[in-house]
Amino acid sequence: MKQHAYGYAALVAFCLGITPVVQADLKPISDEILGDVTGQAFMQVENIPGLDHQFTRMTLGMDVETRVNMDDIKAGQTDTGVDFAATDVAFGHISRDAARVQYNGKTYAVGESVPFEAVQPYIELAEVDNQLAGFRMGFKQARGVVSSNTTSFSGDIGLQLKDADGAISSATLFGADNAATNYRATQIGMDDGTGVCTPGANCASLSQLRSLTVGEENVDGTTGFTDDFFISFQRENVGWNSPDGSNVINAGKGVFINLPTSMTIDMSTLTGVGVPRERTHYIDRGTGIF
Repeated sequence: MKQHAYGYAALVAFCLGITPVVQADLKPISDEILGDVTGQAFMQVENIPGLDHQFTRMTLGMDVETRVNMDDIKAGQTDTGVDFAATDVAFGHISRDAARVQYNGKTYAVGESVPFEAVQPYIELAEVDNQLAGFRMGFKQARGVVSSNTTSFSGDIGLQLKDADGAISSATLFGADNAATNYRATQIGMDDGTGVCTPGANCASLSQLRSLTVGEENVDGTTGFTDDFFISFQRENVGWNSPDGSNVINAGKGVFINLPTSMTIDMSTLTGVGVPRERTHYIDRGTGIF
């Protein structure tokens, strides 16, 4: 919403607050004055048809730059385990190096916050036969650093891995039994075609991914916005549409997190020292927890 619209809204609110009685004739607004007011609704509601489900998406017309820390997150916990579990979760980080170019192409002074950027947050419902099949929360655009110590993950991590020969492939999630799965995974690595992995060789614990950059890789090396970052909850399989309608992401029963990243990592790094954690607290304790 542009400045003119905010100004008129503030003026109306002020007048309503101080004027107990108003007597006035209604007069039409001229095209000239009306053309000077531009804006959009604070909330937009869309009804989106689908093959198996009908969707209702409620989008807030706001932009957010934030840095948030959370100690412990569990989602989808049952007697048999938990769909997603992580500790020391952080959105955004703090600069350690004033000369380092960050994901958005900018530099930040040491100790300055580097925000996680989110545009137009939304909540979406999936229905079938007038019953709720699932819901999700996401952003129409998002980019920035997410840090965590993840022990269980359900969904997809859009990471690229490079082997010793330089070949690049999309990362695969694996369970504690070393079998490929996107439900309650504990490891990540490269699938050699067998559907299983060898820890320390072609897969490693999810805790090795201490910080990830959410977004899409630009040609200049910076990170662009992604519209596919969301967390969802389903009682059955649901195919969620990307906000721009270009993609369908199939989520299974339970909790599903779609985490697209702009990163390509050497397999030797993943199985070795791992991806270091960005600084997420003002007391810098190195690349460990903080």
